[in-house]
Amino acid sequence: MRTVARCLLVVLTALVSMGPAHADTTTFSGVSGKHQPTLRFGTFRQEVREVKRRLRELKFTPGPPGPEYDSALRMAVWAFQKANGLPALDRVDAATWRALARPARIRPLVPWGHSSRVEIDLTRQLLTVWRAGQAVLVSHVSTGARKSYCDRGHCGFADTPPGDFRVGEKVRGWSSGPLGAMYYPVYFNGGIAVHGSTLVPRHAASHGCVRVPLHNAMPLFRMLHPGEAVHVRRPVLTRAARA
Repeated sequence: MRTVARCLLVVLTALVSMGPAHADTTTFSGVSGKHQPTLRFGTFRQEVREVKRRLRELKFTPGPPGPEYDSALRMAVWAFQKANGLPALDRVDAATWRALARPARIRPLVPWGHSSRVEIDLTRQLLTVWRAGQAVLVSHVSTGARKSYCDRGHCGFADTPPGDFRVGEKVRGWSSGPLGAMYYPVYFNGGIAVHGSTLVPRHAASHGCVRVPLHNAMPLFRMLHPGEAVHVRRPVLTRAARA
């Protein structure tokens, strides 16, 4: 009997330690249900300030504060929606409001990795910086288009290969490469770099580099250190992973 009781105690303890499926974050009051309007890119509304504040809490960088739904917020919303199994839209709709109130936990691509590392998800087009085992910055990205190209006299296959790499050279400000300009590039795999770009669409569209929104380029440049691990993966998302 004592053995059975001891086993039950172990099981209950394990269940408690698993924790909730959603992130344990600061309580989000937001605005009341009937005052949760659909916010669209390009609009000015006071509710936009609340969305920006919440995204900043959750480590999705929304750019400067204010009531404008600008391009920085647009791409932060894309990143948040993708991380929560939602389609990347140019609006904050009812599903996004609900996710802001109860966001999914950010799960590592490489659980066994160093506590401070960079992860690039080629499937969801997301970059996550981890520090002391916690996600501290999540950004929308656009990686290699996975197709042949000929551009400015250079031909090749646009790809961002999966693998385990290290941060290498870092270049301040704008840098001109054979395939275009890069803002604060951080190289990690030969000529492939994480860099700011004026064009970071919702799909993989680069020659192979990892494009990030301009407002994220300098923070990433400062955060990433030579020799730091960079893990690039193309995970197959299950239904549970999308939810």
